[in-house]
Amino acid sequence: MSLALGSSASSANSAGANSGAAEGVASAARSLAVALLDAAVGFRGAQGAVWEHLNLQLRSGEFLTLLGPSGCGKSTVLRVMAGLQPLTQGRINRPAMAPAFVFQEPALLPWASLQDNVALPLRIAGQKPEATVARVQAVLSRVGLQGAEHRLPHELSGGMRMRASIARALVMQPDLLLLDEPFAALDDPTRQRLQADLLQWWQAESFALCFVTHQVAEAVFMSTRVAVMSAHPGRIAHEFQISEPYPRTDAFRESSRFHELCVAIGQALRGKALTR
Repeated sequence: MSLALGSSASSANSAGANSGAAEGVASAARSLAVALLDAAVGFRGAQGAVWEHLNLQLRSGEFLTLLGPSGCGKSTVLRVMAGLQPLTQGRINRPAMAPAFVFQEPALLPWASLQDNVALPLRIAGQKPEATVARVQAVLSRVGLQGAEHRLPHELSGGMRMRASIARALVMQPDLLLLDEPFAALDDPTRQRLQADLLQWWQAESFALCFVTHQVAEAVFMSTRVAVMSAHPGRIAHEFQISEPYPRTDAFRESSRFHELCVAIGQALRGKALTR
């Protein structure tokens, strides 16, 4: 389903100091999209906070990925950024006014065509159907779904349904795109194709993007920055700058640099001391 942060951490780590510093300078020059400041969220009846004392910033043009154990509150971070979940402590600074959310399940309307599913947020926003056609067609072309406009969701593959969900978010022209494990249910070849495609769409639009995954390799391949959250209650335990230039290719996946980053981030996830 789709709906139309400089950071501090308890322990921050940057892989590749020189290039990471240059990336940090470039990031600081970008406009702020969203920031969580000494923030906490707790649910009624829960023991303690889901996460607390969380500080995280995301700037325009950044691709930030959140990693962490199940239950640490990664998805809750996205919901707070989207305005779907209130804070119980701290504050949020959200200059970005047009967030869009892509959930793990596409949740397309089963009776509606692909075109109508993608146009849905525009119509909810009050735009007339005739005014949405060109915009929907442009987005469908961008995500590689041209020619499938009149198909129903059950006539689409899993990868096509996820493309449709992302298209439904992109059609709102967001300045902040939030994705909660969107590729989790896909086979590996489809997942890698969509990773490359999402990077192209992000680069073309230059919106801020926050992505949740459980796959370290996916995070390293796609992100400008990876934040590792600790177990409950969640906090930002480590951050890594991924300074590899775009576009990223299979050569990066096969490089020693990629392997080193995956090992270091994997150690951070397991709570082990980071090696330099």
